Amino acid sequence: MTQDTLVLVGQEGTHARETLATHADRIVRRGAVNAAHAVTYAEEPGRELRDRFRSLSEGVVYVVPASLAHSHETTDVLPRAFPAFDGTVRYCEPIGASPAITRLVTQRATALVEADRDATLVLVGQGSSSQPYHRQMVEYHATRIAERTDYAAVEPSYLLQNPAVECVRYAVETDRSVAVPLFLTANATTEHRIPTKLELDRGGMAYAEPLGAHPLVTDAIEGEITRQRALATAEDARPTSFEDTLVRGARSVATDGEGPI
Repeated sequence: MTQDTLVLVGQEGTHARETLATHADRIVRRGAVNAAHAVTYAEEPGRELRDRFRSLSEGVVYVVPASLAHSHETTDVLPRAFPAFDGTVRYCEPIGASPAITRLVTQRATALVEADRDATLVLVGQGSSSQPYHRQMVEYHATRIAERTDYAAVEPSYLLQNPAVECVRYAVETDRSVAVPLFLTANATTEHRIPTKLELDRGGMAYAEPLGAHPLVTDAIEGEITRQRALATAEDARPTSFEDTLVRGARSVATDGEGPI
């Protein structure tokens, strides 16, 4: 019988390994995979994760990036480690576009500030000066939440592009507001950088926790594994997704910058 393994992988300092491990353990208890591992790296996954990935070489490995949207790390850096796998790699899309994440963001917000016409929801994303993925993810949730709640406005904001998070207060026209950081785990950015830029000490704006170890995040991870199983076709040589293209590209150039793997 084929062994299915989940590898939930993120960068140290950005993703709390304990949070990732909670999701990995929960996925196994649900029976979605046979085994699951939470893995982090400091700088270069091709070098740091090589031996760990070689030990997970049998069967099908579902690699889920610990991210809500693609970035340079997930499209260019992390795939450099994939040639270390001898098994079949199913690289999963980041979970940010899952409806489960929309539900969780809404729960985080409404638990602090009721959704009515005198309240604004601010979404805070990482953003990027060169890639569209984070902006697409934040705008996706902003649109869905605006359609499904009674907030007077849902305002996207970003750390690395406009509209900038430090300017978002000027866009809020209601007496009450709540900001939700669209980040998977708590880190220095969610605990210090964003609160400072939002000037939370001025009052008038509530601030929610990042998504963390909530079961709805686990639902999103499980949903992506299920989607990858549906996409997999044994006889089809064509890529089945953008992530599949990244896997094939990594295997065609089996190097991590230090020579052949």
